[in-house]
Amino acid sequence: MPSPTPHRPVLLGLAMWSHNHWQQSLYGSGCKSGDRLAKYAEVFHTVEGNTTFYATPSLGTVKKWHDATPDDFRFTFKFPQAITHQQQLAHCDQLVADFLSVMAPLVDKVGLWTIQLPAQFGPDHLGALEQFLNRLPRHFPVGVEVRHPAFFQKGEAEKQLNRLLLDHQANRIIMDSRPVFAAAPTTEAIIDAHQKKPQVPVHAIATADHPMIRFIGHPEEADNDPFFANWLARLPQWLADGKQPYLYIHTPDNNRAPELAVRLYQQLQKSSPVALPDVCLPPDDSAAQFSLL
Repeated sequence: MPSPTPHRPVLLGLAMWSHNHWQQSLYGSGCKSGDRLAKYAEVFHTVEGNTTFYATPSLGTVKKWHDATPDDFRFTFKFPQAITHQQQLAHCDQLVADFLSVMAPLVDKVGLWTIQLPAQFGPDHLGALEQFLNRLPRHFPVGVEVRHPAFFQKGEAEKQLNRLLLDHQANRIIMDSRPVFAAAPTTEAIIDAHQKKPQVPVHAIATADHPMIRFIGHPEEADNDPFFANWLARLPQWLADGKQPYLYIHTPDNNRAPELAVRLYQQLQKSSPVALPDVCLPPDDSAAQFSLL
């Protein structure tokens, strides 16, 4: 179980740590691709490890990720889709054991192991989720993301889900896709996001100590402010209650996700009941390089 990070009441991050568009803004023009994670971790506190959903990395890669990040950096790694989507959490003990064995060198830096469930995983499957959570090690830090419509209707199915998560101290992952669906489908990236991102109601409930928000942003930075206003009310409440939220910022193409993340975080700093350390992007070196030409 990772050690707590009390000096970072909110853990801010992005959906990835490697993106070519960030070469000038986040990494610096001389940064090699293999050094991107270390540069990313100088600014942000956490990152979504989506790569594990598609394939389990090699043990050597896992060790490199560990060595590239400071002790208080936190990953949130998804369980492989073979476990969550193909097996739907059933008859997968060996798959889980193999995955966690490979990821073991990073166990002290994993803030949440996330279980992203498919839309067809509905109320009738809650027994499989309960059995899966029961088989995980005690105090295993976990987040669960559901997409079945019944879990967003505030009926008995959602109550059962929330009770199950509360009983197991599992965090309910909250998808806020309102901003991106408010954008007109004028680019390939926005159209792709509209096709792939779930459009589900935002139920901002904290079922454990580390609620996780996935904020899927509008491509126009200022257009995100009205949607983030809700979080400027809820996040301070959670902080006052002693919770440590994870806040992940996406955009359709993620080109300016770092800038949007800093913008929204700075708004949160003003309304937070506890002091939040500054997050700043490195100076853009493109102008300096242009002046040397």
